[in-house]
Amino acid sequence: MKLETFTYKKSSQWSVGTLPALDSNQTVVIVFGAPSFRDTPEPIQALINAYPNSHIIGCSSSGEIFGTEVNDDSLSVSVVRFEHTRIASVTTACSSAQASFAAGKALADQLHKPDLRGVLVLSDGLQVNGSELVRGINSSLPDSVIVTGGLAGDGDRFGNTWILRNGVPESGYITAVGLYGDQVHIGHGSKGGWDTFGPERRVTRSEANRLYELDGKPALELYKKYLGAQAAGLPASALLFPLALRANASDDKSIVRTILAVDEAKQAMVFAGDIPHGYLAQLMKVNFDRLIDGASQAASLAKNQTQDSGPTLSIAISCVGRRLVLGERTDEELEATLNVLPKGTRQIGFYSYGEISPYASGHCDLHNQTMTLTTISEG
Repeated sequence: MKLETFTYKKSSQWSVGTLPALDSNQTVVIVFGAPSFRDTPEPIQALINAYPNSHIIGCSSSGEIFGTEVNDDSLSVSVVRFEHTRIASVTTACSSAQASFAAGKALADQLHKPDLRGVLVLSDGLQVNGSELVRGINSSLPDSVIVTGGLAGDGDRFGNTWILRNGVPESGYITAVGLYGDQVHIGHGSKGGWDTFGPERRVTRSEANRLYELDGKPALELYKKYLGAQAAGLPASALLFPLALRANASDDKSIVRTILAVDEAKQAMVFAGDIPHGYLAQLMKVNFDRLIDGASQAASLAKNQTQDSGPTLSIAISCVGRRLVLGERTDEELEATLNVLPKGTRQIGFYSYGEISPYASGHCDLHNQTMTLTTISEG
């Protein structure tokens, strides 16, 4: 396996003199870029021209990760040419939340083969219901296939996100690449680090990813009460106060959900994933040291499944809410991952509207407000 990573910045252009000559049908090119490249796609087209035989996937971000740096108005790129691993890539349309399950199943059906080992999936971040997407994927693939990825971002604007479709940045699509064979090694880890506060409340009215009532009271009204003056900044300010959900008081598995929009007319909050009726919900707030420690724990989980020899690619997908609360300390969570992963690991990634990874093992889940890592090596 041969691996190169590099960036494109509007101020300084490509970080390499020439694009690495690694084009082949066993090459995967992964691109994470600023939303603005929808309108100025020339650098993306340069990649398409340089790698005509390769599988190219990518999406817009709320900040592009390169090593231990987070950038804006840039592209973060990895080019991986495998020696023994077979590659397949697919893209499917998904123009509404209601179509998300079917889109996920269709995507997985196309990739499903006996020797499929892992899938990296990138989705439109606003039109797709992430929970239904992963449910559709899980309905088709066995839990032995490692599925990771994330929902495209658009900073704190929540306006438009894009996915690369036939080399063109477009909304309303989901794309994925499948890795096949016994010689590809895929590690994964996903951790949060937020603190819960306030009482747990029962979800008494919800529909898919829309939350209406907690304990029989309007959820948006309760949420605004906790936010106080910060409620004027919704939905962006909601990134600072996600919800923790669990099925019941004895359930050790807690998932986190982030708000994408509010519906004042219906007094509803729209989340990146489903809010199941009857679940317990509790507000969360930032703990800076625990967020960074969470990134380190995610790296430890991934390292336990990673080879110590040969090139290793780390794909870091972290929630935009983490970036907003960490501010100038954002680099610390990226440093925490590379401090744990094998020496020489190359890392790219992006800040997202949702992260896809197994909770611990088995089928994938949709997460919010986590650092999710995928490591890929061969041998």
